[in-house]
Amino acid sequence: MTDGLNRVMLIGHLGRSPEMRYTPSGKPVTSFSIVITHSWIASGGERHEETDWFNVVAWGDLAEASKSSLEKGHQVYVEGRLKTRRWKNRSADHCSCAEVVAQQILPLPLQTELRTAVRSA
Repeated sequence: MTDGLNRVMLIGHLGRSPEMRYTPSGKPVTSFSIVITHSWIASGGERHEETDWFNVVAWGDLAEASKSSLEKGHQVYVEGRLKTRRWKNRSADHCSCAEVVAQQILPLPLQTELRTAVRSA
């Protein structure tokens, strides 16, 4: 029996260009946001839109490939798992945020450089 399933699949546009940094041990980590807008027409004929923002984090080779291949506004497919981080701020208030830890990132339309990096990750 499995312990559970934590899988997220998103298609959206980068809300900001990837920002890469390195952990103290030298491992690359890249973060960026994805924006997804959902629209529908209500029964009265009026059009509605709802926008969601998702924080994405990529590690290792996928982080480096994302930094070099993606820019704000690019459309991407992201697959990964949802992770909640918790911490206390300087005022000792409890804070938390949810983010997608990427396991696969594919630019749409698919670019050869990132596809190669994704397969090796």
